[in-house]
Amino acid sequence: MKVRFAFAAVCAAAALLVFAPAGRADAKKKWEIKADYIEACSCPLFCSCYFNTEPTGGHHCEFNNAVKVASGYVGDVKVDGCLFWLSGNLGGSFADGEMDGCVITWDPKVTKEQQEALAFLIGKIYPVKWKELKTDTAPITWEMKEGGAAYAKLGDKAEVKLEPALSDGKQSVLQNVKYWGAQKNDGFRLCFATHWYKGNGYDYKYEKQNGFTIHIESSGEEDMKK
Repeated sequence: MKVRFAFAAVCAAAALLVFAPAGRADAKKKWEIKADYIEACSCPLFCSCYFNTEPTGGHHCEFNNAVKVASGYVGDVKVDGCLFWLSGNLGGSFADGEMDGCVITWDPKVTKEQQEALAFLIGKIYPVKWKELKTDTAPITWEMKEGGAAYAKLGDKAEVKLEPALSDGKQSVLQNVKYWGAQKNDGFRLCFATHWYKGNGYDYKYEKQNGFTIHIESSGEEDMKK
């Protein structure tokens, strides 16, 4: 089973520390997320990691994911409109379901309670193990443009510019491909990405590589016993 589609049986210890939300000892909570992504990575268009257990060239897949939550909640904690950013490196091989590293950056407007809820939801969308997991805070600019272009900026740490990949004058859309652990998506709207990130031990920059925008949805009920 390809790693992007596989659910890891357990998270790494660091992931557990970040992804465990606060809750009552005997609580069962419903959760839901509907979110829109501006996403880019170091692979050529389209990212081969979705169909293989290693990235193009077998070296790394460095990424920037700027995320805006359309609506969502964990129990009574709502995260509508929240912005967060994922950066890092999937590594050279993820056949065992373990990725190299990820940095979750919160927009300053996201409260501590919302961070805990979002961390839980991130764990549902990305049910994998990380060798290294960090968190940070920086202001996020997020913009979908007419015609399929998109732009996102993370303070002075990162930037993503997407230009639509066109076929017969229309943006190409990849359907019937699962996005990580998300239960639903509306298709990968393909783009050429120019993006960079610098901070938290990472420093990368790419031009005209893989990019896309996508809307994802997931929901469920979770036993919050600790």
